[in-house]
Amino acid sequence: MFRNVLGWLVTETAGVHRCVNNVPVIRRVAAASVPLRSFSDVKDEAQPPFDTSLLDFLVCPLSKKPLRYEAKTNELINEELGIAYPIVGGIPNMIPQEARLIQKDTDTSTTPTQE
Repeated sequence: MFRNVLGWLVTETAGVHRCVNNVPVIRRVAAASVPLRSFSDVKDEAQPPFDTSLLDFLVCPLSKKPLRYEAKTNELINEELGIAYPIVGGIPNMIPQEARLIQKDTDTSTTPTQE
């Protein structure tokens, strides 16, 4: 039985290779003729607005704390961790590896100095 299955696989595989080799090759389109979209193109277009009602449901995936929407930078901010999640096309990108670290405002007048 094993010999029959092995023989069938060999003949079917050879038949498939013959059929694939006889298929006409599709012309490849030159890379220069295909319009490419870069990140700089996206900045020029008007971004769809972020629906602030989503803030009732969205939390930081790391700390599970609520987020704050910053309209100036179009980001969701986690004050506790100092992380800013970008909003692309009206959709928040909540992947921690793609978040931007923000520096917290430090007030030097309230911090104790060492003498």
